[in-house]
Amino acid sequence: MVSIFKSNAPQSNLFLFAYALLLKFPTFIHPVVSAPIPTDDLLYRWTYQLINTIGSSFPLIFSLLVFVIYFIQAVMLNALVNNQRLFHKPTYLTGMTFLLVTSMFPAWYAFSAPLLSSFLLLLMLQGICSLYNNPSPKSTLFNLGLYIGLSALFYFPSVVFTLLLLSGLTIARPFRMAEWLIMLLGAITPYYFVWSYLYISGHSLDIIQPTFVIGKSVLLGAGIHNAAVVLILFSLLVGFFFIQSNMRRLLVQSRKTWSILYLCLLLALVVPFLNHQPSFLYWELAALPLAVFIASVFLYPDYSWFPVVLHWAFFFVVAFQGYLLVVH
Repeated sequence: MVSIFKSNAPQSNLFLFAYALLLKFPTFIHPVVSAPIPTDDLLYRWTYQLINTIGSSFPLIFSLLVFVIYFIQAVMLNALVNNQRLFHKPTYLTGMTFLLVTSMFPAWYAFSAPLLSSFLLLLMLQGICSLYNNPSPKSTLFNLGLYIGLSALFYFPSVVFTLLLLSGLTIARPFRMAEWLIMLLGAITPYYFVWSYLYISGHSLDIIQPTFVIGKSVLLGAGIHNAAVVLILFSLLVGFFFIQSNMRRLLVQSRKTWSILYLCLLLALVVPFLNHQPSFLYWELAALPLAVFIASVFLYPDYSWFPVVLHWAFFFVVAFQGYLLVVH
């Protein structure tokens, strides 16, 4: 399986789609429906209510949406890694790894606010990487601000990724006040339209209540869940080693992109501690950078058996989690 995605053949997209169907199949048998919780913000509650008009009688709609979002993210993330030349050759391993990582925990099977924020985070990463040598970045900068504003309206703790935008802009371009103001304008635009709608429709503006509280989080659980966490942490550490060992072979722009991904991972690991209630669901925002780092473990080892063994270890955990989901 690993050898299939090591190539960059056109048919790899088809293989990736089939692989996604295989990994996500349990969610179609037993759809995971996640109603809004107190930490979900206004835009997600509206989105859920809209979809639930169909989902109340056809819950499979949530599984279909989650599948489509994850598959699109896998393709986009893989393209980002290849376009930025983060590895020494283009492959589909990043897309494969992202689908594996997001299938490791049943909490991530649900349609949720962190899932939608994760998609916006990927759009942010693409926008940041496109700033290098961009002679006319105004529309990109406005869109970057728009993404962070929308993300905060889905799940407010994701506002910490503003630090990612500011750092990316600092790394990619010399300081220009006008560019920073354009990005700020993009960030407040979603709030302007939401507030305008609430005012015109006679709703109270208090309905927007951002939640940003430092609290506890949940990482470990029981049984196979802990095995999945250990496997991901082990792969991440090995990935750090391979990436640092091969960093000198990369272009300067690629090294800067890796710096952005390191910061993205750090911020994503902070987000779960900014909630009223602990839940493993909030670690989902870390799936994007984790997938990129872990993909290096399937690419760089000299021993061909190691990536194969690691892949089947991941696959076994995913299959067992799917089995438990269907049985229960």
